[in-house]
Amino acid sequence: MIVTGELPEPVYAEIDLTRVAENTKILKRDAGTARLMAVVKANAYGHGAEKIARVALENGASWLGVARLSEAVSLRKAGIEAPILILGYTSEAGVPHLLRYNLHQAILELSHARRLSRAAEAMGGRLSCHIKVDTGMGRVGFDAASGTPEESAISCAAAIAEAVSLKGLHADGIFMHFATADERDMAPARGQWHRFSCLLTRLESLGISFDHRHAANSAGILTMPEARLDMVRGGISLYGLNPSPGVRIDLRGVRPVMALKGCIAQVKWVKKGGSVSYGATWRAREDTLVATVPCGYGDGYPRGLSRRGRMLVKGRSAPILGRICMDMTMIDVTGIEGVRVGDEVVIIGGQGDQTISVDEIAEVMGTINYEITCLIAPRVPRIYSF
Repeated sequence: MIVTGELPEPVYAEIDLTRVAENTKILKRDAGTARLMAVVKANAYGHGAEKIARVALENGASWLGVARLSEAVSLRKAGIEAPILILGYTSEAGVPHLLRYNLHQAILELSHARRLSRAAEAMGGRLSCHIKVDTGMGRVGFDAASGTPEESAISCAAAIAEAVSLKGLHADGIFMHFATADERDMAPARGQWHRFSCLLTRLESLGISFDHRHAANSAGILTMPEARLDMVRGGISLYGLNPSPGVRIDLRGVRPVMALKGCIAQVKWVKKGGSVSYGATWRAREDTLVATVPCGYGDGYPRGLSRRGRMLVKGRSAPILGRICMDMTMIDVTGIEGVRVGDEVVIIGGQGDQTISVDEIAEVMGTINYEITCLIAPRVPRIYSF
């Protein structure tokens, strides 16, 4: 077991690295002959980027994907030498770091390519990059979404051809991102794939090819096998979570990696008519045994779960009472025998025959599982086990 932090804390996240290894192997198996990029941006979706990256690389991943320069540099400083692609934006001011740490940068448009190329040339270097293509996500990338697929392929290929000819750049990859590969209606995703395919064909006719072509994200690995190409990007699935309710990667055998646990700090009776927490939004209809858990929205536990969420104590469900505070949450433990200060509380994960999943919390909050794990604050220690 590896523990992050030396001080005892009343709330902590358990990260099962054995499950990370197993999930990585499943993704690599499903990727077939394609390489696997482990996406560890946003501190590995809240799980801890360095530890997750190392285990993923040891179990089938050969690339890492991050969103920002700082994330990539942190991995390099930790001694990780695998290829790292920065999927998001980096300005020309970041070029010295991109070159120094041997990082691959996504190129978002021709003007971006020119700026980075000039900066690299000024340093006497050549920047490794992957061309990002917008086929319908509508976010960033060389435009392959305007006009018919054939028309956009011609104009987009022309812009890419100019970008890859710049002396300060070495473009060894090209990629796109699906907007709806996790939806039941796959027609839009197939439309995006058709546009990307037309573009690749046009580029090949111009004599332009890439070592790394990638399109399939976690959902796309399952729903768009034709899009696996040379590499796939495993993100949410690496952490054992489903891309969406309609795309069930757990049926392939992946399992959740994170559990969030705390302890009981105080147990007391609140008499009938008494209130709990800010605003007195909850009042006891009868004498109620209330336990306080030192976990709140300052730890990334959403305040929106106030009076709507639950925690587990001794394998029983304990509803949240009143408003969640920055550092504390009160739960109803009436009828749960033997509850004492120091008892384990499961906030995410299983206890006995009950489980509170990330998906359950996301559904209550009207959001996605990605956001819930990313919310877990840095002050919450991550405890890693094998």
